[in-house]
Amino acid sequence: MPLTPLDIHNKEFTRSFRGYDEDEVNEFLDQVIKDYEIVIREKKELKEKIEQMNEKLSHFTNIEETLNKSILIAQETAEELKGNASKESKLIIKEAEKNADRIINEALSKSRKISIEVEELKKQAKVFRTRLKMLVEAQLDMIGTDDWEELFEVEMGNDLEFAKQES
Repeated sequence: MPLTPLDIHNKEFTRSFRGYDEDEVNEFLDQVIKDYEIVIREKKELKEKIEQMNEKLSHFTNIEETLNKSILIAQETAEELKGNASKESKLIIKEAEKNADRIINEALSKSRKISIEVEELKKQAKVFRTRLKMLVEAQLDMIGTDDWEELFEVEMGNDLEFAKQES
């Protein structure tokens, strides 16, 4: 057990014939008591400071742990958001590709239908042209025949006969 200032103060030394000067020893002991009291007081203050520092350290350690947990949660959340964004972007791209394929297929289908219709119209135009040509040629042949002259003669003859009958 450590000495206390009171132990030092109450310490009695045995006297001997050629011993130390009592006043000098008492002065020295008084000085030791004062210094020892100062050391004890400083030790007590330092102990209190250490306790305060340990409390602060504990507080800051808790804050650090909380911040580390928060950072980990934020990182996990960021990773999760990145993953979700990546999945969503892939879905959007897939949907866009599907729509693009559908639009291209519809356009190709319409293009085929239009090509078929154009070919059909060309065939119909050729048939119409051929029929029109045949009709025009038939009409020209008809105009070029001598039947017209006979018609004119028949009509005139009929007109004469009709005129004779009326008179």
